[in-house]
This record gives sequence, C-alpha cells and structure tokens, in this order.
Amino acid sequence: MRKPHWRRACAEDLEAISAIAGRIHPELPERPEVFAEKMRLSPDGCRVLAAGNEIAGYGFAHPWMQHHIPPLDRFLDRLPDAADCLYVHDVAVLPDCRGGAARAYVAGIEQLARSSGIATLALVSVYGTRPLWERLGFEPVTADAALQDKLASYGPSATYMLRELAE
Repeated sequence: MRKPHWRRACAEDLEAISAIAGRIHPELPERPEVFAEKMRLSPDGCRVLAAGNEIAGYGFAHPWMQHHIPPLDRFLDRLPDAADCLYVHDVAVLPDCRGGAARAYVAGIEQLARSSGIATLALVSVYGTRPLWERLGFEPVTADAALQDKLASYGPSATYMLRELAE
C-alpha cells in the first residue's frame, strides 16, 4: 500500500470524515453539514489523509481571529475579512496511520498560511494532546474569562494554543 498522503478534501470524503470524527471525537460531535461548510469556505485548509482508496484522517483549518474560538458544531457563515491567524479546527488520524501525519498536515497548513500572508496558527488542544502540539511548536495561551467560557465546550483539558510562524 502507498504511504498515506494529505490531499484536498472533497464532498465524496464527507462520509469517511464523519465516521473518523465519530470514532476519534465521540464527546465532541459535529454534523457533516458543518464539515461541508468548512470545506466550501476554506477548501485549501480542508484535507484528508488518503491511504490507498481509504481515508485514514482529516484536517480542517480556516482563516480566523486570534483568541476567538469558533463554536463546535455551528456554522461559521463566513470567514472574517481581517483574519490574523489560520485556525486549525481539527486534525484526526486513525491510530494505524499516526506517526508524523499531524506534523505533515501542519507543515502544509503553515505553507498555506504563509502564502495567505498569515503569520500565526491557532488551535484548541483537546483530550490531553497538548504535548503533541507543543512538539509541533504551539504554545499555550493563558485564557481570560471570555476565552475560558468558550473553551469549556471543548472539554476539561482544552487549551488554546498559538504558533507564530518564523520569518
């Protein structure tokens, strides 16, 4: 089998994306329609990890505003005109295909951010994945009360993190 690789997500991938999301994030469900909207709004940031004819993971990122967390399972309606970060909404990879997959996705997203004139990546770490994101250069942000309120819906270990892209 060919080594898994990231490619742009398409509508035909939604069923596999939803199945992986349900398996990896059972406590943080999102509707396929919400994923589909992200794919329409930020097609270059929405990718799947293709392993032969199978989908082994997905990553969704879109332009956004730092310190503003998009709500889970809600439509964005539109992207902000003055986006100052590329928000990594989710990276989910099936266990058998981990081992560098998240790093490869982030490298691609970093290139996308740079080509868009964006110098910061943002995300919310969930399920105790903070050490992974720290290894990938993200730093935790001390959350004010408003940010804490938004983080609460992401679970008890949720941590807002930023990564400044080097010149």
